[in-house]
Amino acid sequence: MPAKTMIRQTPAEAEMTHSLIHGRERDYGAVLWKQPHLLDLSYVELEEKNMEVKMERLKGATSDSMKDRFMKYLASEKGIKAVTVCFCDLEGRLHTLDYDKNFMLKSEDNLTFDGSSIKGFTELAQSDLRLKVDWSSFRWVPSDIFGAGKVLVFGNVCDRDGSYYTSDFRSRLMQLCQDLAKKGMMTNVAPEIEGFLFRGMKAEQSFDEIAGFELATASGYFSSLPQDTLRLFIDKFAEAQRALAFQNEKDHPEVAPAQFELNFRYSSALDTADQILLYKLLARQVAKSMGFTACFLPKPIANLNGSGMHTNMSLSRGGTNMFYKKDGKHNLSDEAWRFLTGILYYGNDLCMIMNSSVNSYRRLDPNYEAPNEIVVSAVNRGAMIRIPEGNQYSARIEVRTVAPDANPYLTLYALFTAGLIGMEAAQEEFKKMDAWVNNGQKKILPGNVYDALEIFEKSKFIEETMMEENQRKYAELKYASADRSPKALGTKVKNGEILFHHEISNQLIWKNF
Repeated sequence: MPAKTMIRQTPAEAEMTHSLIHGRERDYGAVLWKQPHLLDLSYVELEEKNMEVKMERLKGATSDSMKDRFMKYLASEKGIKAVTVCFCDLEGRLHTLDYDKNFMLKSEDNLTFDGSSIKGFTELAQSDLRLKVDWSSFRWVPSDIFGAGKVLVFGNVCDRDGSYYTSDFRSRLMQLCQDLAKKGMMTNVAPEIEGFLFRGMKAEQSFDEIAGFELATASGYFSSLPQDTLRLFIDKFAEAQRALAFQNEKDHPEVAPAQFELNFRYSSALDTADQILLYKLLARQVAKSMGFTACFLPKPIANLNGSGMHTNMSLSRGGTNMFYKKDGKHNLSDEAWRFLTGILYYGNDLCMIMNSSVNSYRRLDPNYEAPNEIVVSAVNRGAMIRIPEGNQYSARIEVRTVAPDANPYLTLYALFTAGLIGMEAAQEEFKKMDAWVNNGQKKILPGNVYDALEIFEKSKFIEETMMEENQRKYAELKYASADRSPKALGTKVKNGEILFHHEISNQLIWKNF
């Protein structure tokens, strides 16, 4: 009988083997080497630190004024391994890149990426683009969602010469806010973002029109009990929001079963646009951790209420709400009425930006409180703009037509541009705008994506607001998706409007046509 072969093990290997044999839960890495500490803050610590930076941001702190502080912080905090840089494409899809911390410290002024890989950005022959970090957007993030040892910032896309890239509307919105600040004005925006919770992970990418989506629960408006699936999701989601200094106000199920909405405090237009993208990212990650899908399609189920992103807007000067007037109609000032008239006047032109997908035109169905009338009202929820009850602090307008899949930077940029045109118009020009809005004729927004695109392509307002190149690129992207869906929507949600939606489609899905 041959002699047994002796396998020599180091003490560490022997300890690991012993642990495995006896069923102990051991980390292989912890046995062989000491795991370095990674930053892992509690949700309370996260909220405190993020609120401090947010307050500075809202008081006007710039990226340049905060850069040295955070670069020094990154260098000194050994628990940070990577910086997640977020940016947005022309259609509004969030993209993220993780940069190793040490690389970021050495190459912060030379963060390049391949723009040809992003739909609507550069051609292959002119692919190199840069990211310029906005250090005022610095956030500490929950490790259970993003991983330990990471922090997050937003970046503005720049051309190869360092100038802001014309198709990046984050930088365009940032510049608009800065221009208004020079005039002593501040933008205030609070969105109401609705979504659905569906069973299964990646339910959108595997959508089948015969089966449709499966609701995570039958519970809905005010009927979701504390241990209901939807309530558990909302509670966990709300905690993550709170940790990122959203300043939560109200969270609840919505009208349709398995539908949710978590409201947060108004902020500047730029900060709010960042938070809209983070809101959807957090919801998707929390849902995934529970085995579900958080969906922000405007109308994923044909016979249920759709999801909107009602957008509450106002302007302030010197801390005073410019939209409030005690004796004004509905307590709104003349400036507010001029502002909302500008938005209504360009309502048809704006429709393709606010409702940027084939699926979003299902939501503009008048049988489901569709906000498709180009009118303002304090009570009519079918109006494009509603005037909520407000006082000197909360007086605002609510643009109800915006869908949750719209590009938040482009949408807010275009809405504020239209509103400011109305507010700043010469008297004769404003009379013309007001006469069109209030001529007594019922005006309805386009009911399908092709009608909206036709108006969008011919619009001089869109050309001047977006620039001709972006107007063309945006239209091309939307036609490409629309042409893969049946022109007649019918009563059943189709594969094309889901699978080729800009927030869902990927290279594999797009080429499987």
